[in-house]
Amino acid sequence: GRVSVASRQHVNEHFSERHGIYYRTNTFEPGRRTLVFVHGVSGSSSAWRRYEARFSPHYNIVSYDLRGHGKSRKYADFRDYAVDHFVDDLRALLDALRVERGTLIAHSFATLLVLELLRRQPERVDGAVLISAAFDVGRTRRAQLLRAILAPVALMDHLPFRPGPGAHIDYARFPQSGDWNLRRMAADIGNTTWRVYLYCSRQIYSVHADTVLRSIGVPVLLVHGQRDSIFPVEDARYMATQIPNARLVVLSEADHIIVVNHPERLGAAIQQSLEGP
Repeated sequence: GRVSVASRQHVNEHFSERHGIYYRTNTFEPGRRTLVFVHGVSGSSSAWRRYEARFSPHYNIVSYDLRGHGKSRKYADFRDYAVDHFVDDLRALLDALRVERGTLIAHSFATLLVLELLRRQPERVDGAVLISAAFDVGRTRRAQLLRAILAPVALMDHLPFRPGPGAHIDYARFPQSGDWNLRRMAADIGNTTWRVYLYCSRQIYSVHADTVLRSIGVPVLLVHGQRDSIFPVEDARYMATQIPNARLVVLSEADHIIVVNHPERLGAAIQQSLEGP
């Protein structure tokens, strides 16, 4: 079920007991396009606050916390963070809100979830904005080494797990923080827990979305930082050549954390994409 728990800045907060998902919406108006904002690993929906304010007057808005993140339910087992479950959560949220088709605006890890949704139910998506995107994290030698290092993380299933209540990080505390900013990372992982962070980081290697790219039939905006040290800009350049109706915007001075570091430029790029040529 859906229970409204608060209201702020014309955005209503909800928690679905059935699915364990915290989410926010504005007041839906018939006939308006619906934008669905999906954050990356160890973050939360609070990264999208400025975008909610920007787009709420003209669009139906949904932002939510991924399972294990923010104020959504945290699960104890490695298998609970399989990519299938994240995609199922997204579909369940769209169903609960009676959103037949939405524009998915996703950052980092969440871009893989959107690609998986496009593989399984492309009719649910009328457009996508993929920020700091990847399509197959395990392709590079460095990634294969990291995958091997992360292989034993599922053994944490045998350890006790008693997470505290989740919260939302105020990213204004970390202006222009880089990819490996320890203060921001400590706040994020402290909120998400090391267990969830490591489980998600290991599960993303199951996504191999190269075969999806050419089949995408909706407009896609790719926004990537030239200095991204987590998912290289070459990934976005390749994706732009494979997706039939793709446009690529590369921000020369940006790294991976575009959503919180460049809200004006990213917001403008999204707005231009939504309004068309």
